[in-house]
Amino acid sequence: MADERTIFERARDNGGGAADGGLGARLGPLGDIGRVSGSLARATADFARAGRRLAGALAETGQDATAGASARIARELRDRLSADLDDRDPDHLREQLPLLWLISSFWFRGEVRNLGNIPEEGPVLMVGNHSGGNLTPDTFVFTLAFSTYFGVERPFNQLAHNLVMASPYARLLRSGGTVAASHENSRQALESGAALLVYPGGDWEVHRPTWERNRVDFAGRKGFIRLALDANVPIVPIVSIGGQETALFLSRGAWLAQLLRLDRYLRLKVLPISVALPWILNIGDFLGHFPLPAKITVEVLEPIDVRRQFGDDPDLDEVYEYVTRVMQETLDTLAAERRLPVIG
Repeated sequence: MADERTIFERARDNGGGAADGGLGARLGPLGDIGRVSGSLARATADFARAGRRLAGALAETGQDATAGASARIARELRDRLSADLDDRDPDHLREQLPLLWLISSFWFRGEVRNLGNIPEEGPVLMVGNHSGGNLTPDTFVFTLAFSTYFGVERPFNQLAHNLVMASPYARLLRSGGTVAASHENSRQALESGAALLVYPGGDWEVHRPTWERNRVDFAGRKGFIRLALDANVPIVPIVSIGGQETALFLSRGAWLAQLLRLDRYLRLKVLPISVALPWILNIGDFLGHFPLPAKITVEVLEPIDVRRQFGDDPDLDEVYEYVTRVMQETLDTLAAERRLPVIG
């Protein structure tokens, strides 16, 4: 692989070119008050009994419908959260590359460096820092660069939070290779020979305050190291900058998520608060936001063979410290290159 070849040359070579009837009682002569009263009483009682039977039937029907809808929703969520790697559609991705590259190049002015550090073939675990809220423009730019550089036929998967995979646009994400974040899905992807992109910092890192934009924060999560060891694959650090400048991120809102018990019911440890278009005050970022045109720069570091570098029984804390340190040093260098936020 020659790094001198630009991504756009690769794009050219690789084809980068959603009978109830009304109740009517026939009343007799008005003089027969007792008969009329009795008829009304009986009619009223019959109507009440009929109403109770109808209410009961509607309740049973409603319960059945609710149970059926719940079952269908549960089945759909299970399907969306499963690691069906066959959902990735290279042909669909190839068709979208020209338009997606226009957005990446002219809006985010995306720059991805040293893609040649990624092994040419076979499974590999790429570990990135994460920015930009639920929109995650760093993933957007890197996924396009990877697919263009190596070709859309190379198996490539990305992990996403369950809430993202349960969203209405999950089908589109899955066609691009995105699967729900879990150890089982990660294992399946690597066993299939795919390149896998993971973000250990997850929602904690992606919603960090803007003034922490140049900080790598995996929150002490080391599962990616065990995954690399179990699959016997190298770790390739992916460092990005600019995503946290696409909005003004004020708070992760961890206290708010805990107050609303979202951590228990939706696995959400944060409920972020930001200032973003078009919502102005954006709580949760569930619908995303219109990103500012911040310049996104991504740098791929050299592969790390964990066992070769740290021994057959490596200390996870030592590996974690090393990976996050080299990533932070690279992020500091990228930050020093920027003149102004958003402008780059």
